[in-house]
Amino acid sequence: MRAAVYHKYGPPSVVHIEQVAKPQPGANDVLVMVHATTVSSGDWRMRSLQLPWGFGWMGPLIFGIGGPRGSGILGTELSGVVEAVGANVTAFQPGDAVFAFTGAAGGAHAEYVVVAAIDGMIAKVPENVTMEDAAAICFGGTTALHNLVRCILACTVRWPLTRRQQPLQRERPR
Repeated sequence: MRAAVYHKYGPPSVVHIEQVAKPQPGANDVLVMVHATTVSSGDWRMRSLQLPWGFGWMGPLIFGIGGPRGSGILGTELSGVVEAVGANVTAFQPGDAVFAFTGAAGGAHAEYVVVAAIDGMIAKVPENVTMEDAAAICFGGTTALHNLVRCILACTVRWPLTRRQQPLQRERPR
């Protein structure tokens, strides 16, 4: 199968399309044929190893010293169709349309990816949602929800005053 792979940290030019082995699901996993995926800030951070300030020396220990751990396939969110299920999986069947978040394991920038079906971040795609929209729900959707909540709070909360500030009073949005 084809996948977008990187073997060292750096700019976008370190990512190349390569032939890699098709993954096999374990007893608690599903194999998903990827239909849509995203490129997020998480992918950029893993590829470049430019992590938020608090990670410091832990970043290379978590993601790999000198290069990525594991397959080096980027991509944290996807949508697709279940192709095979592990022996212990009962919630999904081959042919189910699903969307999933792989987290730091990555792997979504490939034709196939294995996702943990038991205790994993995977769900069936609602009938009225496209595969493209479903792929963006995990990271993009939670980011949008977070910012929406922050906006609502900023419009409804009365901020504490310091000596130089005037009272900030806003009405609740209608």
